[in-house]
Amino acid sequence: MKNSILTFLLLLSASMFGQMYNPVKWSASVEKISDKEYILKAKAVIQSGWHLYGQYIEEGGPSPTAFTFKNTPKKFELVGKTTEEKGHETIDKIFDMKIKYFEDKAFFTQKIKLISDVSSITADVDFMVCDDSNCLPPTTEELTFKIPADKKLAFAEETPAVKKDSAVAEDVTFVKAVDKPEKTAVNPVKKEESRGLLSIFIIAFLSGFAALLTPCVFPMIPMTVSYFTKQSKTKAAGIRNAMIYGFSIVIIYVLLGSIVTAVFGADSLNALSTNVWFNLIFFVLLVVFACSFLGAFEIMLPNALANKVDSQADRGGLIGIFFMALALAIVSFSCTGPIVGTLLVEAASKGGIAPIVGMLGFSIAIALPFSLFAAFPGWLNALPKSGGWLNTVKVVLGFLELALAFKFLSNADLVLQLHWLEREVFLAIWIAVFGALAFYLFGKITLPHDSPLNHISVGRLSFGLIVLTFTIYLIPGLWGAPLKLISGFPPPMYYSESPDGLGAKNTAETTKSALPEGAEYGPQNIITFHDYDKGMEFAKKAGKPVLLDFTGYACVNCRKMEELVWSDAKVLGVLNNDVVLISLYVDDKKELPESEQYVSETTGKKIKTIGNKWSDLQIKTYKANAQPFYVIVDHASNSLTETSAYNPDIEEYYKWLQSGIKNFKK
Repeated sequence: MKNSILTFLLLLSASMFGQMYNPVKWSASVEKISDKEYILKAKAVIQSGWHLYGQYIEEGGPSPTAFTFKNTPKKFELVGKTTEEKGHETIDKIFDMKIKYFEDKAFFTQKIKLISDVSSITADVDFMVCDDSNCLPPTTEELTFKIPADKKLAFAEETPAVKKDSAVAEDVTFVKAVDKPEKTAVNPVKKEESRGLLSIFIIAFLSGFAALLTPCVFPMIPMTVSYFTKQSKTKAAGIRNAMIYGFSIVIIYVLLGSIVTAVFGADSLNALSTNVWFNLIFFVLLVVFACSFLGAFEIMLPNALANKVDSQADRGGLIGIFFMALALAIVSFSCTGPIVGTLLVEAASKGGIAPIVGMLGFSIAIALPFSLFAAFPGWLNALPKSGGWLNTVKVVLGFLELALAFKFLSNADLVLQLHWLEREVFLAIWIAVFGALAFYLFGKITLPHDSPLNHISVGRLSFGLIVLTFTIYLIPGLWGAPLKLISGFPPPMYYSESPDGLGAKNTAETTKSALPEGAEYGPQNIITFHDYDKGMEFAKKAGKPVLLDFTGYACVNCRKMEELVWSDAKVLGVLNNDVVLISLYVDDKKELPESEQYVSETTGKKIKTIGNKWSDLQIKTYKANAQPFYVIVDHASNSLTETSAYNPDIEEYYKWLQSGIKNFKK
């Protein structure tokens, strides 16, 4: 009784602190096919913002969901494999592989054939869940499938609390280990989705301004504004008509984004982003766009279509203004088409309403100048004259299109694991592209349609220097520099010919003999211990505090912290010189010796593996079960400061480390 009260108080305490998570609730049911054949159904209800991994993930990735059906003595046969729903698939940049996951709900089924009478079947399900900030250690739940005697059961869509009178609910066992926290955090997935749409809008808006500075659009501004001011009887009428014209431009492009979303579907667009053929097709498409901008040829819509739309613009009124806007979109297609196409491709990779949001941002940028110059026609005198600089803008956009194209080719290469476009090759291509752009801006390269360049303007020279600086910045990446400015564009560090940087492996091998007993080189070549006792023993000898790093081999955000935060010079200096790092992997599958296995006082589960041991230590001591999780302790295992979790803010993380070290020295 005392143990039960203690366990309840621990769980209540964890809920109050909001760091104990149990985001998955499992249920089990059975469907009868015949007297001997049944389908066992498992349902996972996943808390918003979390995702559950699928069953079939390559070795080296996150822990997959796995079912173990207890069949001793043998009373039934498994027919085929355990099936799962379609779910979502993505290329994980940290693990460098395709990973399948589920959100909100997941359904698994297993067909069986009975050999002898049995009233119920039990199964253990091993699973792992993550959100945008945390990964929980692999967890095991026991499910009980009750075999019906003479009735066919449908899968329960509601919990017994909601559907108590259901015949289905009577035969469903709901399993849970930890109560749901009383306080639910803000959904990080929704926050990330909002940030993603905002970034799409901003990029599209800036792309719209870039399109304005092309030879097909820029000259249209004074022509169109002059038309409205001359044809309108009053200044107010001219402004009104120009506003309607701008609004029509927005409608046309947003309609295009809506059509793309409707034809492909919001979910399928996101799925396409990891499809090999999708990436290959758009690689070719962007190369074609780039060649068009560089002057090889022009992409144009049929003249008959342009003439027909232009004739409708003479009708006058609202319809005539709308067709004028449509005529602008068609006539300027050779310049805006590649930009719009690229935006739609990029937005498609985000899924949802991103194509609509992208076209909204792009069209507002296009429409805004027409409306503003109509309201204030005197501003037209401040506009620069059309000339060769417009073609220069177009060529610059062509180089940018070409660089972006190789991102899609890289995605396809990552999916197929061909290792044709590894990090060094990708960076070499970008260095060549941006180097050629710098030479072009300096006037050393000329392309078709370029005007004679007698001198270089200050603006062109300044932009050329920026591009040259960026090109030089890329070069150290060939030898292992992290290149944080373009993080996410090139393939990850481990997808390269020299994953640890040129010469890093040899350096590590030559210094291996200098490692303390029980230590090894961890992330960023930091000396780390995986054994708690050996790490503590070394810390006492060295007179340093200990940084406990509760982590996981399959923890995405742990890798992000190691690559983006621990790599910072200040943080790395502290980790190398001022603390002793003990990394405790909660998903380590190595079994503990039989004598060291025990039943957790906190969760009531049997602790069988090394990972179970470290996970139980984290839950019992710090009332938390998410990774990454960091604690700075003294030699008596007393905490020196508050704990820390996933925090990509380098300065905050550095200050947190310093506060623990300062308290240790007191």
